Amino acid sequence: MNATGEPHGPSNSGGPSILVVEDDENLRLALTDNLADEGYFVEAVSGAAAALRAASARAFNVVVLDIMLPDGDGYSVCRKLREQGSTAAVLMLTARTLEDDVVRGFDSGADDYLAKPYRLRELLARIGVLARRGTAGPPTTTAPGPVKEKRDVVAGIAIDRKARVVVREGAEIDLTRTEFDLLLCLIDHVGEALTREAILDQVWGKGIVVEQRTVDNFISSLKRKLGWHDGCGFNIRAVRGIGYRFDVERR
Repeated sequence: MNATGEPHGPSNSGGPSILVVEDDENLRLALTDNLADEGYFVEAVSGAAAALRAASARAFNVVVLDIMLPDGDGYSVCRKLREQGSTAAVLMLTARTLEDDVVRGFDSGADDYLAKPYRLRELLARIGVLARRGTAGPPTTTAPGPVKEKRDVVAGIAIDRKARVVVREGAEIDLTRTEFDLLLCLIDHVGEALTREAILDQVWGKGIVVEQRTVDNFISSLKRKLGWHDGCGFNIRAVRGIGYRFDVERR
């Protein structure tokens, strides 16, 4: 990596492509090497401007994006990527773990977040999940059952599974990949109390190391984006000691 923050790489010519945006040189180089060892094509940059240039030059499967950058912030980079039509899954790395900071990341278009200092195995596992979604489509539930129809309308929420579009009260709701998969998980089990473990298995994938608090943050973001309020026709209820339940309510 040179001082201008131009891409370090490519480090590997095969596998899903990863863009690492991290201003700490030691972390950037270590992550680049570990991802290359996992078989990914990796480019690494140290700043916001370099990240946008790299993303304009190549379509990446996953962007690993630090929030604190020398020439901007990860929120702005993520928003610009989405405005430019990027469909890359975005994993934000942040030292900020307050709910408002996490929700802000989701609002900017991020698919997942991980707090620093992170465990390398957990980071690689989350990147692996996001990379598989980008190359093989969204995850499916492991339990057998009837094939779902392409479209669902639940409590005034219209969901097109194939197009991955959600509409409520005539307006399209901008959900991240993970939020969309979480919504499908909940509506496929309307009225059932799902444990956080079951939600993690279905949305993130079995064997993936993700903190259970992650589910709580995504539920909060999903409710807000869907415009939940008393009497709106649905609720995503916390079930004490278990997890969450999607309820359809009478207006």
